[in-house]
Amino acid sequence: MKLIDNLATTPEYAAIFADEPLLQAMLDFEAALARAEACVRVIPPSAAESIGNAARAGDFDAKQISAQGLRAGTLTIPLVEALTNRVRSADPPGARFVHWGATSQDVSDTAMVLLLRRAWRLLAADHARLQESLRRDSDRHADTVMLGRTLLQPASPITFGLKIAGWFDALRRGWNRLDAAFRNAMVVEFGGASGTLAALGDRALPVAQALAKELDLALPAAPWHTQRDRLAAVVCACGIYTGSLAKMAKDVSLLMQGEVAEAFEPGGDGRGGSSTMPHKRNPVACSLALAAGTRVPGLVASYLFGMAQEHERGVGGWHAESATVAQVVQSTGLAVVSMAEVAASLAVDAARMGKNIEQTRGVVFAERAMILLGESLGRAAAHKLMEEAVQRSVQENRKLTDVLAGISEVTNILPASEIQALDDPKAYLGAAEVFRKRLLDSID
Repeated sequence: MKLIDNLATTPEYAAIFADEPLLQAMLDFEAALARAEACVRVIPPSAAESIGNAARAGDFDAKQISAQGLRAGTLTIPLVEALTNRVRSADPPGARFVHWGATSQDVSDTAMVLLLRRAWRLLAADHARLQESLRRDSDRHADTVMLGRTLLQPASPITFGLKIAGWFDALRRGWNRLDAAFRNAMVVEFGGASGTLAALGDRALPVAQALAKELDLALPAAPWHTQRDRLAAVVCACGIYTGSLAKMAKDVSLLMQGEVAEAFEPGGDGRGGSSTMPHKRNPVACSLALAAGTRVPGLVASYLFGMAQEHERGVGGWHAESATVAQVVQSTGLAVVSMAEVAASLAVDAARMGKNIEQTRGVVFAERAMILLGESLGRAAAHKLMEEAVQRSVQENRKLTDVLAGISEVTNILPASEIQALDDPKAYLGAAEVFRKRLLDSID
């Protein structure tokens, strides 16, 4: 993995789009095409065997192909030339049938689909690992009460289990979209020069069917050289999924702030330190997921911008795609791996969560008191009374319940025991547990 990509992906995801796997995916297309055409008796079986024997990426000079591809406008042209030369050295007659009836974009598009299939499997495993940890943590913290926070300010309490369940369900929905997009994108590209496979005559469809079978891909109704919606759906779904991962990362990183100190991603072994401040415990994994969440939306927009491709074969649009798709998928992989690591070893300080509620002096329960008083006073009057009570609580550094105990309009309605119980966080959780379970059990 290149140093410049150190904070942009992981070695595993980088390896999927590395030079040799990319060349091998392109060569796999050429070998599969030859076998398919031999099966339909378009080319001799001996030629297909020779092409398959020569289609080994390790035997090709990736740097040379890259340099030549820059001048040719596609890697396919120099790769096909190099493959033809290798076949010719062993089977001169067979060399005539390399790349028979195909066009450059057939190779590059199908190769990308083959690489995406590998990425799909890896993402699925990492997602499953993350979801398993989140479900476990949500159940573990079903009764762990903490401050809700709205507009970054303390609000009425929630449970940490509910917060985690929110992450879980958003990521499940995101994965369902992404999984479906990957599934729909697993189609072969094979159209020849103008998308009609005219060079193969009446054997065009049989060859296409055989090719799809060889590669274990679906055969679309027609070639899709300038219809980029399937890949666009993958890219967009990656954007949404990565955004949900970044939301989780944002929450955890805020909970790690020294002034909050309620939950922490794993540390140690060189993680989260500072080059100057030994006391630091930085949210490293969250930073990586947030970086991915920052980077991916622009890449998604770039891909969508390139969808308006000209006629039957575009100029520039599909040439721009490969790098964009690879970066999107690699960034998504980094984000899910990072947050899976966080979820697997998330440290939670339940006592600090309780203390942070106490430090509000009960003002976060003003809504609860307002609702109870509003039954007698009306909502507007109760709201005004509680605003004044909260101001006194803050100004006098007193608990809200103590302030309320000295207001006759309150004591005339609520008994002293009920006033003192107003700031019990577990008594004001509403349907938190119901919602938590619904989030974990949701199927949408």
